[in-house]
Amino acid sequence: MRPGGNRGWLLRLVIAFSFAQGAVSMARPAVSYRALALGADERAVGVIAGVYALLPLFAAVPLGRRTDHGRCAPLLPVGVVLIAGGCVLSGLAGSLWAMAVWSGVMGLGHLCFVIGAQSLVARQSAPHEQDRNFGHFTIGASLGQLVGPIAAGALIGGPDMAGTSALALVVAGAGAAVAFTSLWRIEDRTALKSRPPQGDRVPVGGILRARGVPAGMLISLSVLSATDILTAYLPVVGQHRGIAPSVIGVLLSLRAGATIACRLVLTPLLRLLGRPLLLTVTCLLAALLCAGVALPVPVWGLGLMLAVLGFCLGVGQPLSMTTVVQAAPDGARSTALALRLTGNRLGQVAAPAAAGLVAGIAGVAAPFVMLGGLLLLSAGVAVRSSSAPDGGPGAGVVRREGRSGTPLRRSSDI
Repeated sequence: MRPGGNRGWLLRLVIAFSFAQGAVSMARPAVSYRALALGADERAVGVIAGVYALLPLFAAVPLGRRTDHGRCAPLLPVGVVLIAGGCVLSGLAGSLWAMAVWSGVMGLGHLCFVIGAQSLVARQSAPHEQDRNFGHFTIGASLGQLVGPIAAGALIGGPDMAGTSALALVVAGAGAAVAFTSLWRIEDRTALKSRPPQGDRVPVGGILRARGVPAGMLISLSVLSATDILTAYLPVVGQHRGIAPSVIGVLLSLRAGATIACRLVLTPLLRLLGRPLLLTVTCLLAALLCAGVALPVPVWGLGLMLAVLGFCLGVGQPLSMTTVVQAAPDGARSTALALRLTGNRLGQVAAPAAAGLVAGIAGVAAPFVMLGGLLLLSAGVAVRSSSAPDGGPGAGVVRREGRSGTPLRRSSDI
C-alpha cells in the first residue's frame, strides 16, 4: 500500500483503537474504585496508577527498534491480548499488589498497540497527510475515552463497590477483545520497502538531539499526564465532594467528547493559527483549566471546565506525533515515536506518584494545580520553538508549508 493510498486501513485502525482504548478508559477508574474499596488511600491509588506505566517505560524503545526494522501489524493483536488479560485479572485480583501487577500488564498491552498503530500511520501516510491522519487516528482514543468512563460509571456503585468495580473490569476485558474484529484486515505493506539495514541503527542520543523531538516529547508528556491524572483522580475528588460515580463518568466522557470535537476541526485550526500558536494557546488554556479543577466549583461549572479542557488537550497528541516523526532521522521514526511514548510513560509513572504525594499532603485537588504548572511549562516550550531561528516543531512547519498548508519537506518511506 503506497503512502496516502486507500484509507480503509485507517478506518479499521480507528475502530480497533476505539475498543482497545475504551477498555483501558473503563478499567482505569474501575481500578481506582476497586482499590479504594479494598482499603487503598490516595497514595496507594497513585502508586497503582503509576505501575500501569512502569513496564512500558522499559519496553518502549526496544519495541520501537523492532518496528523500525520489521512490521507494525503484529504488535496490534499482542496489545489487545495483554489489555484484555490485564483488565480481567485486575477484576479478579484480591489484593492491592496483584492489582498493581495486572495494571502494569494492561499498560504494556496498551503500549504495544499504540506503538504498532502509530508506526503504521506514519509509514502509510504521505508527509502532507500526517497531521490529518494522526488526528483521525487519535479520534479512536477519544471515542474510547468517551464511552469507557460512562460504562464504568453505569456499572460501579451501590454498597458493594468492590464487586461492581470488579464486574466493570471484566466487562472492559471483553470490550478489548472486540478489537480483534477490525484488526484481521490491517496490513503493513510498506514494511519490506522501508526496512533499513540493521547496521544503520540511529543511536537514541542522536534521535533526542534532533531539533523538535524534545519539545514534542514534553508537550505530549504534559498532555497525557493531564488526561491520565484526570482519569485516575477525578473519582477521588468525586468521593470527597460527594459526586456520584455515574456523574464522574459523565464528566470524564464530556472531556473526551470535547477532545473528539477538537480533532474533527484540527485541520482548519491548523490553517488558521499554524502549529506553534495552536500548541501554545491550547497548552496555556489547559494549564489554567487544570488548576481550576482544584476550586470547589459546582458540578455544572466543573463540567464546563472539563469540556473546554478536553478541547485544548485534543491538540497536543496528534501534533506532537507529527512533530516527532518529521524531526526524526530517516530509518528511526518508529524509535522516535517509541521515545515519545517512553516520555509519556515516564510521566505516567512520575505524575501519579507525585500526585499521590501531593494529594496526601495538600488534599486531593492539589494534583490538578501541579498539572497546571506542567502544562504552563509546555506552553513556554511551544512559544520558544515557534520563535527558534532554525528548526523546532513550529518553525519547521511554518517555513515548509505552501499556500495550501501542505508541508513541503520530503519524508521518504512513511
